[in-house]
Amino acid sequence: MSLIVTEDRGPVRHVILNRPEKRNAMNQALLRELAQALRAAAGDAAVQCVLLRGEGAVFSAGVDLGELGSFAGDTSVLRPFRAVFLECANLCEEMAKPVVCQIHRTCVGGALEVALGCDLRVASSDAQLGLPEVKFGIIPDVGGSTRLPAVVGLGRAKELIMTARLIDAAEAERIGLVNRVVDPAELERAADELVAELLANSPTAVGRVKRVMDASARPALAHTLEMEVAVQEYCVAEARDRARQSDAAEDRTARAPRGAAEPEGAAEPEGAAEEVVTG
Repeated sequence: MSLIVTEDRGPVRHVILNRPEKRNAMNQALLRELAQALRAAAGDAAVQCVLLRGEGAVFSAGVDLGELGSFAGDTSVLRPFRAVFLECANLCEEMAKPVVCQIHRTCVGGALEVALGCDLRVASSDAQLGLPEVKFGIIPDVGGSTRLPAVVGLGRAKELIMTARLIDAAEAERIGLVNRVVDPAELERAADELVAELLANSPTAVGRVKRVMDASARPALAHTLEMEVAVQEYCVAEARDRARQSDAAEDRTARAPRGAAEPEGAAEPEGAAEEVVTG
């Protein structure tokens, strides 16, 4: 079964996440298929607009945590894993065609980072959105830390990322994270209406002005994207080292004679973070 399905409706290409049994969680296989579909849409002269959406109960629950956990804190895997993830958001942003993201129910973590690469976002009123990575000792590193400030402003972006708070669709619309919010039953119609408004104009002008505005909003994109992964590698390495120190302290305590004083520095510092398993 294809993890990405495409469907042409006139000049509009629907690109559909098709892993509903896993809440459209984004593993490397899905992301590779998504990148391929987006490249094909970008290169097809008959396609004037792309609509990204998800099959099933939710748009996407974000990164596939099972696959991510299998990396067991190996920082050497971070950049290859991130590259395929980031490519999808970059393709949405870089194609000279408008890309609309249709969001229902859940759009968190890596899913929101891909959605931020789209030009416009339409959400159902029951949607929840957020970047909760810092809760797990990591950061949004596939464009979230770079693109969110450009979309909602630096202050609001800091609040969302640094508190790891999820917000509802109404708040997302209020701060500019999504462009339109409608009842769940009206979501498809609202997305189609927005696409129709885009198609009513010159496709050349719409596609090119998109590129000009993106360049203006994110002049240092390449630099900040590199900073994201460098900071992520630091966070993962620090969490791994802290976990090893904790394991070593527990081992020394277990081997100490019963009743012996605990060696200085062996106790876990108060408030120490839990081990983080990530890419």
